[in-house]
This record gives sequence, structure tokens and C-alpha cells, in this order.
Amino acid sequence: MPQFFSNKRLIVLLVSIILLVALIGYSMSDRRSLTWPEQFMKDSVGWVQSTFNKPAHYVAGLFENLDEMRNLYEENRILKAHLDDYAQIAVEVNVLRRQNDQLKEALDIEESLFDHELKPALVIHRSPDRWNEFIGVNKGEQHGVEVDMAVITSKGLVGKVNNVSQFTSTVQLLTDHDRTNRISAMVDAEDTEVYGFIEGYDEQTGALMLRKIEADAKIEVGQTVITSGLGGIFPKGLLIGEVMSVEADEYGLTKNAYIEPSASFHNLDYVLIVKRGAPTIEAIMLNDGEGD
Repeated sequence: MPQFFSNKRLIVLLVSIILLVALIGYSMSDRRSLTWPEQFMKDSVGWVQSTFNKPAHYVAGLFENLDEMRNLYEENRILKAHLDDYAQIAVEVNVLRRQNDQLKEALDIEESLFDHELKPALVIHRSPDRWNEFIGVNKGEQHGVEVDMAVITSKGLVGKVNNVSQFTSTVQLLTDHDRTNRISAMVDAEDTEVYGFIEGYDEQTGALMLRKIEADAKIEVGQTVITSGLGGIFPKGLLIGEVMSVEADEYGLTKNAYIEPSASFHNLDYVLIVKRGAPTIEAIMLNDGEGD
């Protein structure tokens, strides 16, 4: 025993291993905020990844553009065929927008749950062992990004910001099975709006799960599912997907719906971070407190 403690190298090695295991356990714990050393490492690695990603995306995009040119003529012909329909829809939208603005002005309403701003971001890393859970982007606190902001592509919603450092952020995808990964959503039915929560992802069907729907709610296959804006963070109207099927839950008290995502969770090169325009509950309470 005395010889064991007299071996200083062995003691230093054991202490170092204990400290290393403790640091690994702490870094892997479920935390929403990052320490300064973690932020520095994430930003440093993110800068290197961003530097190499830009030329890689440029080269990949060049080959994709060459391939897409083959279908350009056919797509152009189809788009021309829809121009007449688009012109009519554009007129109706403009009329409805003017009516909506007039009603808001008459009621002295300045904000709307639909109001939001978009911040483009480049996907700079994606871990193979957590492919369906998280991605990293090159925008952080210095760019106005905050935790829980919605993240979309041109096709629809893909996730929300999980944690933020100064110049990079980690995005939690809708396909993550974390129980706290919940989004307030609604089915845009013909006569009414049916509310529920996006909770979970079915890997076999590739569908999102819309849960806690009222048992007597009328939902049909093909109806659109969007964010409701009632969660307090996301704006209203972000596209999520379409209803694939509906079934009663295991207790028969509510319904569950399988939602086909409108956006792909696999080919994510660029995303848009959404900042809600309407104030959140926390912001309103903070302003009221400052006023008092």
C-alpha cells in the first residue's frame, strides 16, 4: 500500500481519469445553456466547419444545377400553364389582405400571430450517431438567435433551436424522440381549426404524431397541419405537413393523427430561423413589470 501511494505518476493518472470522466458526464447532461469553454469550442469548431462547408456546398450545387437543367424545359411549360390560375389567386389574396389590414386598423390591432422574421443559416455539422435528432448551424446569439426559435426550410418546419453559443446554434429536429420535444399545432380544416400537439416520430412510416386531438373532432386525410402560434414562441401558420391517417388513442379519450412532413429531415444544407413578431407572454410580463 505505501508503494502504491508513493507512485506519483499512477496517482496523477488516476486523478486525471476521474476528472476526465466527470467532465464527460457533465458535458453530456441535459442542459439548455452552455458554459463559456463549451461556447468557445463550439464556435471554434463551427468556424472551421463553416469555412470548409461553403466551397463544398458550392461544388455540390454546381453539379445539382447541371442535373436540374435537364428538367427545366418541362417545369417551365407546367408553370406557364398555371399562370392564369396564379393571377386569379393573387388578386383574391390582395383583396383579402387589404380587408384584413382595414379590419386591424379599425380594431387598433398592431400585432398578429402570423408576424415573423427569417434569418438564413448554413448547416455546418450533423453527427452520424444523432442524425435524426440535432444539426448545427452557423448563427448564434450575435445574430439574434434565441433558444426555442422555430427552424424551417422552404418546404416547412424541421425543428427548433435547442441551445445557442455566440456564433453557432444547435437545432433539435422534430424527429427527436425527447419527451420535451413538443409543438403546438392545428389542422386547417375546412370549417374549423382542430388543435393538438406534435409529439413523437414514427420511424416505420416516417410520420410525425399529432396527439391530444378532441375525440369528436372531424379530420380528413390530406388536410394541412400548421403551427397554431398558441405555444407562445412559434408564429402561427408555419407548414408542418398533411394528415395521413387518424385513429383513437389507447384510452379512447382523444385522437392521434399521423402527419406526413412537408419538409425533408435528411437533405438539410440551408435552413431559416424564425423570430416571432408577436410578443411572447414572458416579454409582456417583463414590460408590465418595468412599467410598474
